[in-house]
Amino acid sequence: MNKKWNFIFNIRGLIAAALVSTSVALPAQEIPTNPFISPFDFPLLLSGNFGELRANHFHGGVDFKTQGVVGKPIRCIADGYISRVTVTPGGYGQAVYITHNNGYTSVHGHLLKFMDEVGKVVEAYQYEHETFAVDLEFGPEKFPLKQGEIFALAGNEGYSFGPHLHMEIRKTDTGEYIDPLQFYTHLIKDTTAPRASHVMLYPQVGSGVVNGSSKKKTLSLTGQSSPVTAWGRIAVGIKAYDFMDGTSNNYGVRSVTLFVDSAEVFRSTVDGFLPNENRMINAWTDYEEYATRSSWFMRSQILPGNTWRMLQTDEERGVVTINEERPYEFRYVLEDLYGNRRSYRFTVQGKKQEIVPLRKSKHYLRWNQGNVIQQPGMELVIPKGMLYDDVDLNTRVMFDSTGVSFDYQLHDKPVPLHAGCQLMIGIRNYPISDMSKYYVVRKYKGRKSSAGGRFEGGYMHAQIRELGTYSVAIDTVAPKVVPIGKPQWKSGNIQFKIWDAETGIKDYKVYIDGEFALFKFSSKNASLTNLHPKRMKKGRKHQMEVVVTDYCGNVTKEEYQF
Repeated sequence: MNKKWNFIFNIRGLIAAALVSTSVALPAQEIPTNPFISPFDFPLLLSGNFGELRANHFHGGVDFKTQGVVGKPIRCIADGYISRVTVTPGGYGQAVYITHNNGYTSVHGHLLKFMDEVGKVVEAYQYEHETFAVDLEFGPEKFPLKQGEIFALAGNEGYSFGPHLHMEIRKTDTGEYIDPLQFYTHLIKDTTAPRASHVMLYPQVGSGVVNGSSKKKTLSLTGQSSPVTAWGRIAVGIKAYDFMDGTSNNYGVRSVTLFVDSAEVFRSTVDGFLPNENRMINAWTDYEEYATRSSWFMRSQILPGNTWRMLQTDEERGVVTINEERPYEFRYVLEDLYGNRRSYRFTVQGKKQEIVPLRKSKHYLRWNQGNVIQQPGMELVIPKGMLYDDVDLNTRVMFDSTGVSFDYQLHDKPVPLHAGCQLMIGIRNYPISDMSKYYVVRKYKGRKSSAGGRFEGGYMHAQIRELGTYSVAIDTVAPKVVPIGKPQWKSGNIQFKIWDAETGIKDYKVYIDGEFALFKFSSKNASLTNLHPKRMKKGRKHQMEVVVTDYCGNVTKEEYQF
């Protein structure tokens, strides 16, 4: 093991490792079947748990705290081999995938450093291909690992905002994400139950009302709420988090069960999902509520296009019919992996009220079939399986005589699509002849974001994953490059800030004295940092060239002498 590392580990760490390895034999009734040891030689605490609600995805693993520092050695949790390593500016940053002999694959993200043998292979690839980003796969013979062997150091790389280890466990044959915490309950204490703050009532369009309205209604579970009346078909959602001993973090809730008048109508158990189920978080949660208010509500309802296997309901898919003038007693039970649970009750008074039938617009989308939306100069194709529910569109075409195209409001509320759908927007004005500078832009609440796209036959073609307002824009502005700390450059400690205001950074290259220099780009703070300052020859003047390109091909090239 020492041949692979330029680090010295003291005897205390080795003793701690032995104790961790020994501890997995206790208690006898649980641990003999446990296939994994701890990745660390110190007590485990979580900053994030499995299945936490994130933008467009579930949190696919657990986040182990690293005592507030980077550089903690990570041990292989079971025999296997390094099957893949990746390096990216965002996401996991530096990550190692280990295929284990027991049928599982573990993924370890935000790493500070690979073990030396792996690091040399990665570095050689980066210099040979003049790239920071890496995605390499290996066979079993290249980097075999034994349980307990150190293969990396924990860090804070990629899209991470504090030192920790992100660790996933997947089934090797299917790629299914499963909850790693189930293998470490004997090492992590938790006696704290989940807590909820609000519920949301969802009158079903055209068949239900709450307080005489077809609009959704929020109720507080921790304070005073006005009495609520309803009639017809309604669904419910809850805003809740889990908590654990010894930390101030909040976590996702593993199990949510809803009872109405003592009958179970819904149950969710977040203990696994397949890769193609990941975006179904947008069907289970209230997508509009998160997109507009950054607030997470979990629906106790299965939308018709949601096939995520971890949800169970009655034959009504969680929708409750209120057709008697009496109190309906609702009860939520929240439970974590340790069996800690908490209940919440609230009452909805059945009261007969007028229900306005749904009047479908000409653009009414069906979840169970393919749909095409057409307006003058625009077409959106939504294949079957891309919608989670029917959508009664509120569309508009907005004219601007100076615009490159019309603005197309596909809907007045954000609606998720399960995967990219083909949008075509015709170009009306051609202010410039270079068609590589045109792109599809999403407009939302005064903000703009690029959806990319390509020009073909008078139209811009782009893949979109959300209904909203789209148009065509032009990007002729090159990225910004701002040098930082020039007095330090002679030592090789060279930094820049780089960013692009419209379509984003696609690529960058740095050359020092005519040779490629490996710089790390961090998407979380837009920094560009020299990774190997010692490669630069000392005691001479240097010529440096920085080349940064955006997604419309605009290039900034800066030259420096120091």
